Amino acid sequence: MPPSPPDFSLDGFEAVNDLVAARFWQHIDIDSTELTALAEHHTDDQRHSYYVLHNGAVTWGIPGEPQLVALHLQRDVDARTFRFQHEELPLPAMAQSWLIARGCPKESIGLREGMGTSPADEATKALEDRLTSDGDYFALVTSYTDDSPDRRQITVLLAAIDEEAPFRFRVLLEKVDADTWTHTLREGGFTTFQEAINWWEAHWSGEGVPLPTAPPATRHIAPSALPGVPMPPAPRSGPTR
Repeated sequence: MPPSPPDFSLDGFEAVNDLVAARFWQHIDIDSTELTALAEHHTDDQRHSYYVLHNGAVTWGIPGEPQLVALHLQRDVDARTFRFQHEELPLPAMAQSWLIARGCPKESIGLREGMGTSPADEATKALEDRLTSDGDYFALVTSYTDDSPDRRQITVLLAAIDEEAPFRFRVLLEKVDADTWTHTLREGGFTTFQEAINWWEAHWSGEGVPLPTAPPATRHIAPSALPGVPMPPAPRSGPTR
């Protein structure tokens, strides 16, 4: 990704308290030299800034961790203080959705030209648009980002907040074509958690099982994992660091 270090426009501002200062250092500032701004939007009054960031430092950490950060900065321009919210997410559409839910206009948080890969087809564009536009309906259970040169793909497991929802468990699968620098994104639906995990394990073992189709859901992804839903096992094959 071409380097585009984020400008947080915090000159002359201080964190609203010591806890916020410590959290901002721990989650954002410590990796500031490795962050790339893929998209950003600032309100005219400078009270709010929204960022989709790629954290290059993650590629050297725990394999499979999300590499994107959605960041919402809130400034008190009179008191010259700031606070923030952030979420680590695997897909740009999920980061955009998280920011839109916090007041960012959808039309203002599109990825900059040349940032990341381009959608390979209309199905990918339609699914990404739905993910950024819909309301809170799914929670993120887990994800795995594989950035190894021979298998660039991201797998995401979601669960509907409504336990009675049909095809409650959804898998998103993004695959990157390094030759054309494009990507496809597909969605599969599962009735039970075990069915989703069976697919997850088969996929990462290299069996090449297709995603089962499911009707589109009508709302978007909430950031936190659902209580009571177990984590799937780590992929048996993944990137080497």
